[in-house]
Amino acid sequence: MTRKIHLALHPYGVGGPGQHGLWKDPSIAKNASIDINYYIQQAQAAEHALFDALFIVDSQFINATYPAHYLNRLEPLTLLSAVATHTRHIGLVGTASSTYNSPFNLARRFGSLDHISGGRAGWNVVTSFDTGTSRNYGLEDHLDYATRYGRALEAVQVIRGLWDSYEDDAFPADVERGVFLDPEKLHALNHAGEHFRVDGPLNLSRSPQGQPVIFQAGVSEEGRNLAAQVAEGIYAPGASFDDARAYYADIKQRTAAAGRDPEHIKIFIHGGPVVRGNDLDAQRRAREIFHEDNDFDRNVALLGRAFGAHDFSQYDLDAPFPDVAHLAERGGRTGATKIIERARAGGLTLRQVVETFNEHKQSPFVGAPATVADTIERWFTAGTFDGINLAFRNNEDLTWFVDAVVPLLQKRGLFRTEYEGTTLRENLGLPIPVNRHTAERNLVDA
Repeated sequence: MTRKIHLALHPYGVGGPGQHGLWKDPSIAKNASIDINYYIQQAQAAEHALFDALFIVDSQFINATYPAHYLNRLEPLTLLSAVATHTRHIGLVGTASSTYNSPFNLARRFGSLDHISGGRAGWNVVTSFDTGTSRNYGLEDHLDYATRYGRALEAVQVIRGLWDSYEDDAFPADVERGVFLDPEKLHALNHAGEHFRVDGPLNLSRSPQGQPVIFQAGVSEEGRNLAAQVAEGIYAPGASFDDARAYYADIKQRTAAAGRDPEHIKIFIHGGPVVRGNDLDAQRRAREIFHEDNDFDRNVALLGRAFGAHDFSQYDLDAPFPDVAHLAERGGRTGATKIIERARAGGLTLRQVVETFNEHKQSPFVGAPATVADTIERWFTAGTFDGINLAFRNNEDLTWFVDAVVPLLQKRGLFRTEYEGTTLRENLGLPIPVNRHTAERNLVDA
């Protein structure tokens, strides 16, 4: 079998959304989210298991109700730069907002990580749905959906242009001729668009993989269209087999319609495997994890994130779900709309909405090693994903998966037994982008 599963690791630190009780786990250091050694150890364990990437999420707004990991965590690119010096093969994917960063700054930071890591950097492009973030950047209002996604598309285009500032052979460094730079191979961008004006050039050469890999996560119409145009990796929810397969087919179709090769976009679904010696023990542990995290007050606060950190504690829990549709446009619109629609259809109270959206939903990847491997194989061969973005409760769960499930996937020819190359692009099977100026030159010469 030539098509292989890709695996990424998404560390939780002391607990993100839906893992409210993780910080209480005795095996989790209470400072894990700001301890670089925690991330280095997670990356090294994933690299030992031949995972494709370490994935770091981020946000830039909090209040006291936010999950423990959000309250006190390292900035992604600083973190990944440190991890890069302690790893050799695993990709390093960091989250950064196109809404609250300038393209030149992002191009330089991710380009630097790409050089530091030897060509293993990836950028997870987000538009930010925490409305409070705007006030941390001197803005009164959060941008609406259309503006955020239009800005994101232009930001990626500008950044890719900046990453092409130097052609690959721009630095002959010829001592005899006294020529360090070939000035004809250095190109200003001179971009003037709707959202940005950036002259360039960037003062950084291309890395061994040409450009960092562009990742994106979005299920809205705007998010899917952005993915089809620019993404090389996608983080998808993967809530159910049918939903995952429909999303996979839709993104691949949109990618082809955008004139791109659908094989050049890798879709990673979220997966939270729980593996034990037999199915019953794994299911029991999965239920235990749910109850460790099922804090009603925290769930009320978490509900507000989709509506711009709206405070739902102000409402009567047993009254009909409040009319907050106007808050969805500048928050997490897709998730907020889903909540509103279900509440209206079922005539649900606020309490019922909180309970409904936080009821126990067992991951499909729970069971004995063979059970989990069987499920992964069935989903993969049916066209629901190219890879899984794995989140484990703690190191025990990571070890169970690595030691018991990965060997089964390798034995079935579904997962690599060695890295294909030294860059993230090589390991994902993605092409190195040809420098646009070199391509133009070659076209003229032809």
